[in-house]
Amino acid sequence: MGRILTSSREYTLGMPLIECVPNFSEGRDASIINAISEAIESVEGVRLLNVDPGKATNRTVYTFVGEPGPVCEAAFQAAKRGAQLIDMRHHKGEHPRFGFLDVCPLIPLDGISMEETAELAKQLGRRMADELGMTIFLYEEAATSEERRNLAFLRQGEYEGLEARLASGFKPDCGSGFNPLLGATAVGARDFLVAFNVNLNTTSVRRANSVAFDVREKGRQKRIGDPIAGELAKDANGEVLWEPGKLKAVKAIGWFIEEYGMAQVSMNLTNISITPVHVAFDEVCNSAQGRGMRVTGSELVGLIPLAAMLDAGRYFLRKQERSTGVSDAELIKIAIRSMGLDELAPFDPNERIIEYAMRDKRKRRLVDLTLTAFTEETASESPAPGGGSISAAMGAMGAALACMVANLSSHKRGWDDRWEEFSNAAEAAKACYARLLQLIDDDTDAFNRVMDAFGLPKGTPEEKAARSAAIQEATKGAVVVPLTVMEVAVEAMNSCLAMAKAGNPNSVSDAGVGALACRSAVLGAEMNVLINLGSLKDEDFVSNAKSRASALRDRAEALESEVLEVVRAASAS
Repeated sequence: MGRILTSSREYTLGMPLIECVPNFSEGRDASIINAISEAIESVEGVRLLNVDPGKATNRTVYTFVGEPGPVCEAAFQAAKRGAQLIDMRHHKGEHPRFGFLDVCPLIPLDGISMEETAELAKQLGRRMADELGMTIFLYEEAATSEERRNLAFLRQGEYEGLEARLASGFKPDCGSGFNPLLGATAVGARDFLVAFNVNLNTTSVRRANSVAFDVREKGRQKRIGDPIAGELAKDANGEVLWEPGKLKAVKAIGWFIEEYGMAQVSMNLTNISITPVHVAFDEVCNSAQGRGMRVTGSELVGLIPLAAMLDAGRYFLRKQERSTGVSDAELIKIAIRSMGLDELAPFDPNERIIEYAMRDKRKRRLVDLTLTAFTEETASESPAPGGGSISAAMGAMGAALACMVANLSSHKRGWDDRWEEFSNAAEAAKACYARLLQLIDDDTDAFNRVMDAFGLPKGTPEEKAARSAAIQEATKGAVVVPLTVMEVAVEAMNSCLAMAKAGNPNSVSDAGVGALACRSAVLGAEMNVLINLGSLKDEDFVSNAKSRASALRDRAEALESEVLEVVRAASAS
């Protein structure tokens, strides 16, 4: 269903970054779907992350990211191409829609506010109306009135009722009149949204809707007597009363997907910090079971944040009283299996998790090499990776041993009442090894930045001054990274000590080896700190770095002695 496309650039932290997720009313004609993809990719500086077509919905969701200017240009070019190829007069599909480009939301990711993103959406909407003749409604954070924030309100009657609604005085925010080929488009700014469908073992849309009404925030209309056929309950003003559903920040409907031969509860999770994906999944399971149905799996539309998948993996492991201090890959695998995300199509984390999809696939990372390749790269004549990266690698292996002992202890027969204690210990050790793995490449990157600074031109006094400043700044970075290695490795040694004292006694020597590896990481990283400090002119920075490094070395040596004492005592008993 989805695919990953790389671009020629890598995004850096702090760069204004937005996401666009346009939904086009075409999910069956591959030539049209691909033409719109090509229009998006034609804009330099934009990375198309995912293309997710649906035959039954006759709708394709595109996801792309970049700086605001290129993203807005790509959205415009996609709309321009889609307007040439899609004719709404012939469109049919399960998903609510009122235009060839049904919705076009912008989502702030980094370095830009929601207010700024909303202004971009307004500018984009005006341009689409002026240059393409589109009928534009602004929604969510870009809305011109409170009621227009709600997409469902704007889309009432869908495409089939749009002409009459416009004629009755419901005016668009940009553009005017009814264009039968294009329909209308909602352009807006919103927070990250997860589109998530849960599969049911039924073909009944009515029963799927009953589950959707149970879980969605809006709930269902309240009735007097019979919950299905009873008279609608109203307040003193004659307004229909509603019974709210169980989940906040969730929109949901039931539908039947012919290509799958099943009904689904289709949800938009508008704030996954309020209702995470795994909570929504379990609530649908509970409602379905109470109504005589069973959930068979689920389907993600578009992309999902890494944190949401990791939280889901931890959630399902906790339900089993199993340690959550396992690798991210294992947590993701647990989440996929527990929610049946691969029931309808393979679920590739590299394509469906936004952080993974945004990685520059062309950039080689040391941590992705095999152990043999990493060792051989270290042994080569290339100056990097060097001692700093190797120190981080030693620390990562030491922290991983502490994590292993915690996981073994969590699952040790007879220690069932202590599983959470050791699960928390494994989580702490995992955080250390994950950070140290990242620092392997950070150290090499820091070294390369120093080399780049030395390569700057020095033909004029101004160039010499700029080069000197760049060298000093890059060298500070080459100090900060190994200092961080020292700090994290010392923290990992605390985990080694805790596991040597309280963990599975059969693995006490593993905790000891972990402490030795982390101590070596600390001492090795200190060498890199000191060697780089020698060329710095900032005396306060040098003094502070030396003081921190000395204190960390002393703490590591004290922890090493304490761990070894515990290990030797256990070996002698």
